[in-house]
Amino acid sequence: MQLNFSIPGNDMDLAGIASSTLKKKLQQIGVDNSIIKKTVIALYEAEINMVIHGGGGNITIDITPENIICILVDHGPGIADIGLAMQEGYSTATDAIREMGFGAGMGLPNIKRNSDEMEINSVPGKGTTVKIIEKLG
Repeated sequence: MQLNFSIPGNDMDLAGIASSTLKKKLQQIGVDNSIIKKTVIALYEAEINMVIHGGGGNITIDITPENIICILVDHGPGIADIGLAMQEGYSTATDAIREMGFGAGMGLPNIKRNSDEMEINSVPGKGTTVKIIEKLG
């Protein structure tokens, strides 16, 4: 099964649509609740980052008997220092985003913590691709 989403940038009202849809699909096919929780947290964090920092983008989710694979591609400014961005508390969020309760610098660490595998590829000035894998078996 494949799910595809086009996520607009800077629209916090639509942020979370992919993760909430995925949650419903996983519940419908009987995936264990602990796996659903981890997967949805990781995807939500990545989706929020895409909206806030990446100017929006596309999400493709493949659900196989073995894995849930989420690939998020944005065309934002990219991440200059992925190691720094992975540090808890590091954030480039604006004050306006922080006032809405986001931008605490926990997004990437929470994605890593809640996924079985995580890959980030980023080119400054060209965008970022995040791959999240949750194992089903």
